[in-house]
Amino acid sequence: MMAKINPANIAKRLAVGEVAARSGVAVSAIHFYESKGLIKSLRNEGNQRRYTRDVLRRVAVIKVAQRIGISLASIHEALASLPEGRTPTAADWARLSRRWQQELDDRIKQLTQLRDQLDDCIGCGCLSIGACKLRNPLDELSEQGTGPRLLEPDA
Repeated sequence: MMAKINPANIAKRLAVGEVAARSGVAVSAIHFYESKGLIKSLRNEGNQRRYTRDVLRRVAVIKVAQRIGISLASIHEALASLPEGRTPTAADWARLSRRWQQELDDRIKQLTQLRDQLDDCIGCGCLSIGACKLRNPLDELSEQGTGPRLLEPDA
């Protein structure tokens, strides 16, 4: 949410261009992060966005989390757990990184299992046989009848 700020405090705030330059992130990315609720701005009397300095650390956290493959939804949830208007601390980062380490461990386990199952596909390539461990594990789709079926509706 954007709120009006006291003109006396404007010097303490950063314009979007300053945030972009100092964080190494494009202005459009700053606007995107704001539209997703990852960061917040205030509005000055000229209706221009102004950011508190803690947003620089939050943008750094966002960029690191994205680089390691953390979803925006998880980043949003993590940042929402931090006190508003305060620069994230080393203790905050330790807590967030422990949480994300578990997500990464789960993803690594899932990808390792997937990688190991690929060996069964060498020479087949069709991914449609009745007992395909990737497309149809344990032939679970046969219980739904004939024709194409998906185990995961979002797949």
